[in-house]
Parts: sequence; structure tokens; C-alpha cells
Amino acid sequence: MFRTAASLCALAPLFAAGQAIAADAAHPAVIELFQSQGCSSCPPANANVMALAGRPDILALSFQVTYWDQLGWKDTFGSPQYTFRQWDYAHAFHHGDVWTPQVVINGRADVVGVRPGEIERALVQADRGVGGPDIRIAGGRVVVTGAPPAGGAQVWVAFYDPNIVQVPIARGENGGRTLPHRNVVRSLVRLGDWSAASSAWAIPAASAAGLKAAILVQRGPGGPILAAARA
Repeated sequence: MFRTAASLCALAPLFAAGQAIAADAAHPAVIELFQSQGCSSCPPANANVMALAGRPDILALSFQVTYWDQLGWKDTFGSPQYTFRQWDYAHAFHHGDVWTPQVVINGRADVVGVRPGEIERALVQADRGVGGPDIRIAGGRVVVTGAPPAGGAQVWVAFYDPNIVQVPIARGENGGRTLPHRNVVRSLVRLGDWSAASSAWAIPAASAAGLKAAILVQRGPGGPILAAARA
């Protein structure tokens, strides 16, 4: 079920250092980290993602998966829904399995994320620029406009905690450590399908106080992210 970081390093494409991405605050690049508190290989990738999370041109989200839970420590933020989302990417990328850590960029490329510069190079490879549909958020509603792809696209809202939360781990591979978490997704809700030139949905209330909302427009399960915005 699990693969080591070393066995996946070949997945990281090599790009020249210093290349910039076209994303900006209105069109942030989406970094999805799939990790588990029970995985000893995850903290380096988590640190690398957290180091990028403060950039306005990046929307970083941490999805805590569940398949490590039976090995001594149940992830305090884990959800089967996030494991299913990772499997959607595995199928789309033609991977035979899932593993942690895994960093998915804009739904278009994936790396392990433990090596310095690895995520930055993937951001260049998977840069979607500032094109795509327009997302407008006002009055508790989200409106997506533009030309939808054939077959439409899915519209999601991810509620995440923007704070750094320190979690003490009592057992498992990280037993005795206290691990920082940032931008942990606490709920993921599918608003609907975007198939018309302009479509609107109400944003549901967050499940807890202090959570932020991110809107993702994605071409099918595990497909490329066409647009993203912070609510």
C-alpha cells in the first residue's frame, strides 16, 4: 500500500532553478498535500508545503488520509473522503497505488515533496497561468463564468484551518513528536457541476469557527484544476 519517498524521486521533473510561475493572488496555484500523522516520511514534505503556504500566488491545502490509522495512530484530521480524493488522482495519473507523502500541483502533476526545490519545479511544470474560468465570490455565493469544457467540470468548496496547529503524536511512527499542521482541510463539499457559461451556487456554512473557504473548479475526479479562489 505504501511507497517510500526514495522510490518516487524519479517522478520529480527537473527544471531550471529560478523559473517563475504565472499564477497570482487572484489565480493561485493549488498545492494539495496528502499526508498522515502516522507516516514518518511526511514531516519533511509538510515543512516544504508550509514554507510555500504564505505566498499569495499559492493555495496550499493539506488532506489527511486514513490508511495509516491502523498502524498505531489514528490521524486526528483524517477522513476517508480525502483518501478517496487521493485515489482519484492515482487513477488519473495511472498510478497503481497511493502513498504518503504526495504533493499534487493544480491536479496536473505530482511529486513526493521531500526534496528541496522539488515542489517549486513541479509548480513550473504544472503552471496553469491566469486563464481559465472566472470565479466571483460575494454575498455567500460563488459564480463561475467562462466556457466550460466538454462534459463540464466539478465545483468544490474546501474549508480549511489557516492557523498553524501543533499536534502531539502519542503512538505510531511519529510517536513522541509534536507535528505542526497548516491549512488542514476540515471538510470538502461538492457544490455542483459547471456546464453553462455562468453558474452560481450558495456556499454552505463552515463546520467550525475560524475556517477559511477555497473554491476549486476541477475537470472531473482527479482531473486538472481549471481555476481556484479564496472566499
